Amino acid sequence: MLPKRTAKFFIVFVCLTLSLLSTTGCAATKKDHLALWNNQAPAKQALVSYVKAVTKPHSPDFIPVENRIAVFDLDGTLILETDPTYFDWALFEHRVLDDPNYQATEEQLAAAKASREKGIFPSLNANREKMVSEAYQGLTVEEFYNFVREFMQEDQPGFVGMKRGEIFYKPMLEVVQYLVKNKFTVYICSGTDRLTVRPLIEANMPYIPNGQILGSDSTIIASGQGKKDGLAYTFKKGDELILGGENLVKNLQMNKVALIAREIGIQPVLAFGNTLSDASMVNYTINDNKYKALGFMLCCDDLEREYGNMKKAENMRADCEKNGWIPISMRDDWKTIYGEQVKRR
Repeated sequence: MLPKRTAKFFIVFVCLTLSLLSTTGCAATKKDHLALWNNQAPAKQALVSYVKAVTKPHSPDFIPVENRIAVFDLDGTLILETDPTYFDWALFEHRVLDDPNYQATEEQLAAAKASREKGIFPSLNANREKMVSEAYQGLTVEEFYNFVREFMQEDQPGFVGMKRGEIFYKPMLEVVQYLVKNKFTVYICSGTDRLTVRPLIEANMPYIPNGQILGSDSTIIASGQGKKDGLAYTFKKGDELILGGENLVKNLQMNKVALIAREIGIQPVLAFGNTLSDASMVNYTINDNKYKALGFMLCCDDLEREYGNMKKAENMRADCEKNGWIPISMRDDWKTIYGEQVKRR
């Protein structure tokens, strides 16, 4: 039998321990990894239920770790898309109109001035991609990365309290982190050039390696290569990698599926997009898959914290209903978009 004083201290110790467990241990086991999402959000509930089902070893829906592949579009899915324009086009405007080291062509100048001064943006076509690729021709890969990083430090138009490199949707960052913690391999599959995407991901999602960033591509050559074909040139000591200025592929629609097949080689089980240019990627993920698979589409329906577009949002909801995609409402599902310190002008 314990002495009275010892017993008293023992009881106090046990009470303190139980108190700590109830306030810390239990809270940790119930941590909400999607805390920036409203609990009643159907998309959140669907994702959490899915992840629980596919990660339990004895579940009929269990997916082995090596097959837990998730693919995310970038513009409009993870980051601000079109206010006033795509990040890569804004970068092109900056190169053409603001960089004293670059001598732009008349065509590039006309396109950049029309978009910056009049809000007239060229459509996504081969000529636009040609102009963008040529704008960085001759830069080394590292020089280009630094050019992007410097641009990321500029203030983001349309918002107060946000830099161009901070335009990530915080609730979607939570989704990526949640999946990584549950041993999913996450790939960014963007229509933006992958070299442009890398500094953005590096600054905001450092746990996603470069090898998991897919995107549009332009040529890369050796500094001593000149106009020789890659088959006719051997990389030599002293060579640097430079941008060749020729667009190879725009990673949208079916091109996304082809790139996933070439570079991942495994059908994804989760896909996240926001426009019909992501439709092929999402449909490829959810159809004829041997594993349980889901596809999500963001709806740009927030007119207060974001520059939403209700017509586009309603059209996307209709497309979700038709195709079996799960809609994500930026207005109704998220507690914040960029953080409370960021305000729309």
